[in-house]
Amino acid sequence: MGIYLDSAATSYPKPDCVLKAMRHYFEDIGANSGRSAHKLAQEASRLVFETREGIAKLIGVKDSSRIIFTSNATEGLNLAILGSLKEGDRVITTSMEHNSVMRPLRFLEEESGIKVDVIKCSKEGVLEPDDIKKKITQNTRLIIATAASNVVGTIMPIRDIGRIARKHNIPFLVDAAQTAGSLPIDVEKSQIDMIVFSGHKGLLGPQGTGCLYIKEGVELTPLKFGGTGSRSEFEIQPDFLPDKYESGTPNLIGIAGLGASVKFILEKGVENIRRKEEKLTEYLLQKLKEIKKVIIYGTQDSRKQTSVVSINIKNMESSDVGDILDRDYDIGVRCGLHCAPIAHKTIGTFPSGTVRISSGYFNTEADIDYLSRAIREIAQ
Repeated sequence: MGIYLDSAATSYPKPDCVLKAMRHYFEDIGANSGRSAHKLAQEASRLVFETREGIAKLIGVKDSSRIIFTSNATEGLNLAILGSLKEGDRVITTSMEHNSVMRPLRFLEEESGIKVDVIKCSKEGVLEPDDIKKKITQNTRLIIATAASNVVGTIMPIRDIGRIARKHNIPFLVDAAQTAGSLPIDVEKSQIDMIVFSGHKGLLGPQGTGCLYIKEGVELTPLKFGGTGSRSEFEIQPDFLPDKYESGTPNLIGIAGLGASVKFILEKGVENIRRKEEKLTEYLLQKLKEIKKVIIYGTQDSRKQTSVVSINIKNMESSDVGDILDRDYDIGVRCGLHCAPIAHKTIGTFPSGTVRISSGYFNTEADIDYLSRAIREIAQ
């Protein structure tokens, strides 16, 4: 791939330290964690612990045992949603959510009769926090919001939502798949009860990794039950964290890579990463605004969005634009509905979708220059 601009799907390339850490695990450790007492098993357990500690530091959590490793953000969201809602409950969410939120909610709506209240965002993907207040009822048991849209990048007012949720004593779940590693996160200041993120996007780690943070006092029914390496004398699932939610052999090579990528991000500084990506997004928006026939969606303000920018070219299908960029220019973007049909209905691009350009930490202004030239030629 000549120029990769699909970091909202998964970041690429990865820092060199990620591959080095994964190779070290396979070549020098290889054992399972928490299952044996020999030195290689202890080394594997130490690796898991250090990664958990790094993630806790990244999001402002003091007790790292409340960080649960998952296979991806989708698993974490399913655990948080399916594990906390029951028949008769109501849940509030937004019209910019990913299907990893909407599908488990629609499943519960059909199977258990829960009520889903969807707050309509503006055409730019902006949420008005007061609209959440209006939907709160005595049966509201959960509020869910994406930290930033995976379609247009619009950053949600998470702290305002957290304040409202805490005031009404309603658990607040955040989908930070698009912001972890790219925007500062402090679960205490934002009054977040649960937060989910993948390891392979802004965190720059490998696929097959993710995390769910669960605040003390929040109880979830596990998605899976089985061996944890602890309390093996009992046939009942352990009731302490993280073991309660981490049955089965973990993705140790993935966790090794994630630990290295989190360390890389902590050393670089999330604020510095954000400044770099914001500057590149502003440059991209500036270039795109100069091209006739290009429609830009979202806030069109780099301060109010992530590095995700969605566009269309008038009278062209998004899929055709993506094919031309790939075939003729060797540029990788993602086209279509991005697993978020409700978001596209909100911004008015359903069912055709958009061309999503998502730069990452390793992209440059030269990449944007080449992309903008390609789009200009396609538009002409």
